[in-house]
Amino acid sequence: MNFVLDASVALAWCFEDEADAYSDAVLESLIAGEAVVPALWPTEVTNGLATAERCDRLDRASAGEARRLLQALPIAVDPLERRRVFEAIALLAGTRALTTYDACYLELARRRGIPLATLDAALRRAAEAEGVPLYRVASC
Repeated sequence: MNFVLDASVALAWCFEDEADAYSDAVLESLIAGEAVVPALWPTEVTNGLATAERCDRLDRASAGEARRLLQALPIAVDPLERRRVFEAIALLAGTRALTTYDACYLELARRRGIPLATLDAALRRAAEAEGVPLYRVASC
């Protein structure tokens, strides 16, 4: 696995007004690499798309296209073990003032020793404080 992929980056690919050079470069890097995500990632990105559809930010066809894109990408899902959630992830969330959802991404990157790709400012700060490298792309 090359990096941990946060939902903030994946959802940016689905909305023209959220895409930026960084998120586009992360997507490009999946051509030759692979990302890993915590088990909550599919639910989190699917919820983001469903919410966007309900709020008329995406039409049904665009939401379906986004789901197909995300499903086709080389992204491995790391299982969430209950004990890890109640212990390491809960502690990390409390220590770094993160949601437990965001702490899942940080804990995974820390445990695997790989960089974290995120657009979330609080998660970026927490990663830096924990000594977890942020995923860098050549063009950014």
